[in-house]
Amino acid sequence: MNLILIGYRGTGKSACGRIIADKLKMKLVSTDEEIVKKVGMTISAFVEENGWDKFRDVETQIVRKVSKLDNCVIDCGGGIIERDENIPLLKKNGKVFWFTASVDTIIKRIKHSKERPSLTGKSFTEEVAEVLERRNPKYKAAADYIIKTDKLTVEQQANEVIKGVK
Repeated sequence: MNLILIGYRGTGKSACGRIIADKLKMKLVSTDEEIVKKVGMTISAFVEENGWDKFRDVETQIVRKVSKLDNCVIDCGGGIIERDENIPLLKKNGKVFWFTASVDTIIKRIKHSKERPSLTGKSFTEEVAEVLERRNPKYKAAADYIIKTDKLTVEQQANEVIKGVK
C-alpha cells in the first residue's frame, strides 16, 4: 500500500514525506521530481514553454506510472486533483492524506520560493485564496485523512500520517 500526500503548495508534503518514508522504511516518490526527470527541465520552464495543459498531461502520465508502485510515500504536486483520473489511479493501492493550511500560513511558507510558476497569471502568493477556493472541494473529496498543518511541525505531521496508517 502507498501513502499519497496531497494538498496545496507549502502545506508540508515534501518535508513530511521524507520523514514518513524514513520512519516507515518506504520509498519516497515525488510526482514533481518525476516530471522534471521526464521532461528534462524545471516545472517553471516547462510550463512557460508548453502551458499548464501539457504539464497536466505529463503529470497524469507520471500518476499512471507511480500508481503501479507499492510501499511508497507519494508526494504529489498541488494540482494533482485537477485531472479527474489521477486520484482514482492513486487510490487503487493507496490511502490519501490531504495536508491543509490557512492562506496566511501557505503564503508565509512559499513567499520566498523562486521555483513556483503562477497558476492564474497573478503572483503565486496573490493567487493562493482563489486557487484554494477552487481546489479545496476536490482535495476534500479525494482525502481519506485530513491533516491540518498550520500549527504542526513536519515531525508532528508525519506522526499524524503514521497514526492514520495504523
